[in-house]
Amino acid sequence: MSFAIRPVTSADAPALAEMLNAVIRAGGTTALQREFTPEALDEAYLTGPQVLCCHVAVGDDGALAGFQTLGRYPGLPADIGDIGTFARVDGKQRGVGSALFPATVARARALGHSAINATIRADNTGGLTFYAKQGFVDHGVTRSAALDDGTLVDRVHKRFALGA
Repeated sequence: MSFAIRPVTSADAPALAEMLNAVIRAGGTTALQREFTPEALDEAYLTGPQVLCCHVAVGDDGALAGFQTLGRYPGLPADIGDIGTFARVDGKQRGVGSALFPATVARARALGHSAINATIRADNTGGLTFYAKQGFVDHGVTRSAALDDGTLVDRVHKRFALGA
């Protein structure tokens, strides 16, 4: 499947909230644990003041297949954006993140950023593999981060250097 990549709009928020909430309910592939209203998702990850950019992948059928957001994150230097990539859980999203990544990199470079950070649950082998394939390298681990249910899981921090 091929994807058209375009900047997100607030009008995408209902469909993307539905998609992300399905990912959250499925569990195991995101550190996010609480579902989003469309308005809360728009503010936090789509068009809010902490969002540096967000792009959506539109499938051949016109449906939104996923999104990738880059934002400011507490504790990171101002020239490092924090990335999140989300795709439908129906198994038909192969290649969504890879299709979105060049647009995110281009925007981060245009902003003068030095790197992109990704923080992935250590038990999310698919996420770890995806970011490694994009060229992210490990740069740290937060040990035993507690989930809402008390489960402890490490979080792996990866960086993608943007270079000149």
